[in-house]
Amino acid sequence: MPAISPYLLPIVMLVGSNVFMTTAWYWHLRFKEVPLFSVILISWGLAFIEYCLAVPANRYGSAVYNPAQLKTIQEVITLTVFAVFSTVYLKDPLTLSQGFGFGLIAAGAFFVFHKF
Repeated sequence: MPAISPYLLPIVMLVGSNVFMTTAWYWHLRFKEVPLFSVILISWGLAFIEYCLAVPANRYGSAVYNPAQLKTIQEVITLTVFAVFSTVYLKDPLTLSQGFGFGLIAAGAFFVFHKF
């Protein structure tokens, strides 16, 4: 079985890290009865897993992407993961203006990957 592409591996790892980070930041909004200190400890645990994925993703990704490209990939993934999380888990659908704003950020990502 061939190894995962060096272009794809950091993206897969960044998706995983963003799922954990988005969960760490926002899961508790549905559980306001949980004491804040407990929320912080649980979120730290989730963020630890996020770091265990994000740091190697950036290390491996630096072999094929420059830092600006890695950051852009991470931001686009973050917005995508957040949009799904917000809609599915928080039951807070995105508005047209939010979608437009996210689209402009994605358009900016296009320019980071194209030389003019």
